[in-house]
Amino acid sequence: MSDSATPAAPGFDPRWFFQLRKQGGGGHGGRLGLGYRGHGADWCELDLPYAADLIGDPDSGVLASGPILATMDMAASVSVWLKAGGFRNHATLDLRIDYLRPARVGQTVIGRGECYRLTRSIAFVRGQAHDGDPADPIAHVAGTFMAVEGYW
Repeated sequence: MSDSATPAAPGFDPRWFFQLRKQGGGGHGGRLGLGYRGHGADWCELDLPYAADLIGDPDSGVLASGPILATMDMAASVSVWLKAGGFRNHATLDLRIDYLRPARVGQTVIGRGECYRLTRSIAFVRGQAHDGDPADPIAHVAGTFMAVEGYW
């Protein structure tokens, strides 16, 4: 999805967030090369470009699972901030990932996270990673985040 047609979320704009991360190095997401693709009121989509230094199996060239998990953690986290209407310090309490198949060699992995329920201090998320066809996912995720100071 193109981000140019998506209006900025009131209180939190993931485009701005990822732009700042690029300028400042961006932590582990910057190291992985995570990019912003689009968002809605309760979802965010990121991409993880294929890179040789992210390969987990040198014989096949398949990406390691860690970068895919990190992509999904960030996409889900951003979806929570969108639903909450602003950035909140929070921690990943649980993020279960079911790998359905390896990512295709050379393909960008697309991670989409959605916050489907937000309570005062717990956010519930789900998501999917694919490499070009959402109908043929690499993995599904489900998890929870917690904001000690609350989401509202």
